[in-house]
Amino acid sequence: MSAPRPPVPPFTAETAAAKVQAAEDAWNTRDPERVAGAYTPDTVWRNRGESIVGRDAVIEFLTRKWAREHEYRLRKNLWAFTDDRIAVRFQYEWHDDDGQWWRSYGNELWHFDADGYMSRREASINDVAITEAERRVRPGRGELPPS
Repeated sequence: MSAPRPPVPPFTAETAAAKVQAAEDAWNTRDPERVAGAYTPDTVWRNRGESIVGRDAVIEFLTRKWAREHEYRLRKNLWAFTDDRIAVRFQYEWHDDDGQWWRSYGNELWHFDADGYMSRREASINDVAITEAERRVRPGRGELPPS
């Protein structure tokens, strides 16, 4: 058994926001093993059109993702929560091998087990080409722009 991963359900506004910030901080490390450690061993993901099951598959997915998404920088904000579920909106920016910058927008639905590990993640994501001058996802914390 794994040790609890606080904050644990049931969530309050404060603990849900802390969970979202912890996720943002972890993803911005671009360390697949660190990120995967927040999920149950049998976690189930839907990411765009891809289905991913299990921590090992999460690590493989994130390794592929960050090999092609250079200078990745993410910002997440809490949208809503219940006892064991959190919804977030996010934006991240990155550039491809050709130097084209992208802003990826989306929403995620998260479900947690009693120990605070995410058992399900569903992500809906859209990409928009941007110029480097249009970048706005910077290190730090705060609310995302509306669009």
